[in-house]
Amino acid sequence: MSENSRNLEAGLLLRKNQNDINECRITLVVLFSTFVSVCGSFCFGCAAGYSSVAQTGIENDLGLSVAQYSMFGSIMTFGGMIGAIFSGKVADLMGRKGTMWFAQVFCILGWLAVAFAPNSMWLDVGRLSTGFAVGLLSYVIPVYIAEITPKHVRGAFVFANQLMQSCGLSLYYVIGTFIHWRKLALIGLIPCVFQVVTLFFIPESPRLLGKWGREKECKASLQLLRGEDADISEEANTIRETIILFDEGPKSRVMDLFQRRYAPSVVIGVGLMLLQQLSGSSGLMYYVGSVFDKGGFSSSIGSMILAVIMIPKALLGLILVEKMGRRPLLLASNGGMCFFSLLLSFTFCFRSYGILDELTPIFTCIGVVGFISAFAVGMGGLPWIIMSEIFPMNVKVSAGTLVTLANWSFGWIVAFAYNFMLEWNASGTFLIFFAVCGGGVAFIYAMVPETKGRTLEDVQASLTDFLQ
Repeated sequence: MSENSRNLEAGLLLRKNQNDINECRITLVVLFSTFVSVCGSFCFGCAAGYSSVAQTGIENDLGLSVAQYSMFGSIMTFGGMIGAIFSGKVADLMGRKGTMWFAQVFCILGWLAVAFAPNSMWLDVGRLSTGFAVGLLSYVIPVYIAEITPKHVRGAFVFANQLMQSCGLSLYYVIGTFIHWRKLALIGLIPCVFQVVTLFFIPESPRLLGKWGREKECKASLQLLRGEDADISEEANTIRETIILFDEGPKSRVMDLFQRRYAPSVVIGVGLMLLQQLSGSSGLMYYVGSVFDKGGFSSSIGSMILAVIMIPKALLGLILVEKMGRRPLLLASNGGMCFFSLLLSFTFCFRSYGILDELTPIFTCIGVVGFISAFAVGMGGLPWIIMSEIFPMNVKVSAGTLVTLANWSFGWIVAFAYNFMLEWNASGTFLIFFAVCGGGVAFIYAMVPETKGRTLEDVQASLTDFLQ
């Protein structure tokens, strides 16, 4: 009897060790699937950087006023808001891969419309189409990556979303200084077409297949992602049990999110997205050239400096997200944004009174580069990581729609108003952003949990039970 017990214990220990090994394994399929999906993030970065570097050329060639160009720059976020409304439902009906294909159709059409635009109307139509595409992609990419990666590297892999956005921004900040705006739009087609082709070679999300009731395909996808010799039984059972558990509850409708059990997840998800946009990040990304010019610093040199540091700072965030965890990195990021917003506010205040005129351009450069660096390390990507982790499968559609809509709608407001706010009072504008970032530090400290190293099912269950 004791011999049998020892054998049983040894068997359980061996199986536990094997499961630990499986959880730590990162296969080539996971790496390639993540790379293919974040090509959509690269498209987003290219589109975000385009409006900054193309402003002078477009205004000169087509005779656009400040108001018309503000509409062109910000209408992408309005398109993103429309895409956000449908993002959750489309991702659930068409699948994660199907949604990425669908989005790229609009992205390709948008770039073509901008490249051959004869007037401002076609520019806006193209930008709106591109915005609709990135609105879909901004939801489905982090969700897909979170659903296919092992828990110990999930944060770093989802943060690759932000890294590739930074790569797109960096590329356009460099080449946009010497390439005509029409050719620049055509270059934007390359990553779109690349993703359309490579999507054929990656698996669908096993968690989504499980939700669809296609258990055999779910296990096949999971086996492919974890390796041919990996034991996936425990992970497959966890996925199935979680889906069954949440299927017994209310279905995915927006009003269901306002139930008490989902309150913490909704407050955290929406709150982080509002903080990300109301901090002024979108406006600064889209019109960084205008901010440099306002501070007396060369916009072309400033763009080149940003291009040089864009990728290293995103890589730093990717490394730190699993070292420090989500919560400390969010606090550090918001603290940095808070400081550099205040620096820019004082800089423009001194400039308006003619104080320290010779130092204003330097402080402007430090403030802009510091703000964007602090943003990219944490607040740029972490809200999307946390959004992909905190909502259970049964409400992920409606929750993803609500959270992504909140992000894009406030992003549109900020992006449209940004140029007008700078003309009104540059110092006051950054003082407002300072207050928002300061409030963000308090919100994160009080509300946001640490999700590093925990399974999606564990994170979701703990938040669901938080108020029970």
